[in-house]
Amino acid sequence: MRKIILLFTFVLSSIAATAQTSLYENPNFDEIAKNHKVIGIIPFKATVKLRPKQMAKMTEEQLESLAKNEGKMIQTSMYSWFLKRKKRGKLTDIDVQDPAKTTAILAKKGINQDNLEQYTPEELAKIIGVDAIISGTFQTNKPMSEGASAALGILIGFWGATNSAVVNMKVHNAIDGELLWNYNKKVAGSIGSSPEDLINRLMRKASRRLAYTKKK
Repeated sequence: MRKIILLFTFVLSSIAATAQTSLYENPNFDEIAKNHKVIGIIPFKATVKLRPKQMAKMTEEQLESLAKNEGKMIQTSMYSWFLKRKKRGKLTDIDVQDPAKTTAILAKKGINQDNLEQYTPEELAKIIGVDAIISGTFQTNKPMSEGASAALGILIGFWGATNSAVVNMKVHNAIDGELLWNYNKKVAGSIGSSPEDLINRLMRKASRRLAYTKKK
């Protein structure tokens, strides 16, 4: 009986793990990526789902500002991840545009986090002058940054690190907007308050299938 219970638990765990992670890779990604010289990362569309009582203590503007900041942090954390791999010689001959430059170029065109979704990936890539663009969504029930978490702890009375987050990361080709790579992962449990921790966990296994990382 004990063996049956253990087997049942294992099967359920396997199903849950599969449901929480999905990866799509364009069969031509490696070949297409050979022509890429610069990739850009735009702010992720973030959603912070607080409890009703917590949300009642925040204004709509405060919640919107919190979500935007979370989206920017994922963008900069992703940029840092690429820079570290490049420094270690683990990336192909590819450059990653500084998010500050990306934001400045978009701002000059009147594009910000409020209207990003009005533009296609190829349009955004052309505007910021890159060969591929990374974008995505981020959902969490607590803010990732330690500062934001502490501020909300004082404001609405909760503390602690993020304990549930879902990241959906996409890579689109600049020329035709074709989807080259899509990785969706749910991270649960205590993962620390650093956005870098989240990105590291997100990319740990998926990066092996990312065309911009050198294969062993």
